[in-house]
Amino acid sequence: MEQKFLITSEYGIHARPATRLVNLAMSFEAEIMLEAMGKTVNLKSIMGLMSLGIYKGEEVIISATGHDSEKAVTALSDFIMTEGLGRLA
Repeated sequence: MEQKFLITSEYGIHARPATRLVNLAMSFEAEIMLEAMGKTVNLKSIMGLMSLGIYKGEEVIISATGHDSEKAVTALSDFIMTEGLGRLA
């Protein structure tokens, strides 16, 4: 399962929300990846996520595989939208 977002936050995905996003991803057993700017990183890795330097206007895709992948993508989507980081693309 995957979901595409447009990052709308003025600050992009900076340290604080990135940490919370990674912690949320880690609460699932599914393998969760985030793709942006042609690169793909494990969303359970704060260093991987921060290495992308995702700014406002970037399009990102969150994908998950595994038995709780649907729940994971739904929870991460809710987080991104309720925290004002982005909207569905």
